[in-house]
Amino acid sequence: MNDDRYTKRTIVKEEVRSAFLPEARSVKIYMPPGYNELMSYPVLYCQDGEDFFNFGRTATTITRLILDEGLEPALVVGVDVDKRVRTDEYSPDGSRFEAYCRFFAEELVPYIEERYPARRERAERVIAGDSLGGTVSLHLALEYPELFNRVLSLSGAFLESTRSRLATESDLSWLELYMLIGLQETAVETSSGTFDFLNENRLTRTMLEAKGTKLVYEEKDGKHIWGFWQKELPGALTRFFG
Repeated sequence: MNDDRYTKRTIVKEEVRSAFLPEARSVKIYMPPGYNELMSYPVLYCQDGEDFFNFGRTATTITRLILDEGLEPALVVGVDVDKRVRTDEYSPDGSRFEAYCRFFAEELVPYIEERYPARRERAERVIAGDSLGGTVSLHLALEYPELFNRVLSLSGAFLESTRSRLATESDLSWLELYMLIGLQETAVETSSGTFDFLNENRLTRTMLEAKGTKLVYEEKDGKHIWGFWQKELPGALTRFFG
């Protein structure tokens, strides 16, 4: 990963104003090697954008996969979040959850697609998130199925409120979901208490499979940390863009 070809890339920072959120939201847009405005690209949208770029090394990883392993070039949009209100925005029970989802689907995606050569078919959009970022990504697909049907979840916080929402769906055969969970994630401390994420993901998996979801589910040795997710990100990206 020390090859300087992997670290030579273009990342643009934008401020997206919102009618739904009380402030503009910073986003970073990664352009793949050989980026050409006359071409079109699939898009990876990442919750916790700063973390995906800094701790997940997403830009370096996807550049390496494109250059060395033939991954399809894609744009990466990292959406920043203020950690002080992260739970309010990402949790289905949060006070800003509906506003954030509306911002993401109704303002952010159109903003990107008006300014960058992003493909506009839903199969060309992938939403990714870790922990509660995985939660809000799945809920975005459920609330806006015309926009999103591909979700990448790294140790998603799929608790009872998510399963209650899933229970309202009769057919999820349109949904493509990658779920990764660590075998050591049995006592994850959150702002709402301590949860057995491994069991919560297993329960959610059973419900998703019963409703026909196109599901790739992986349990691996790992804790609820970026050190675990970063190692697994290349395989997850290859599933969607390989």
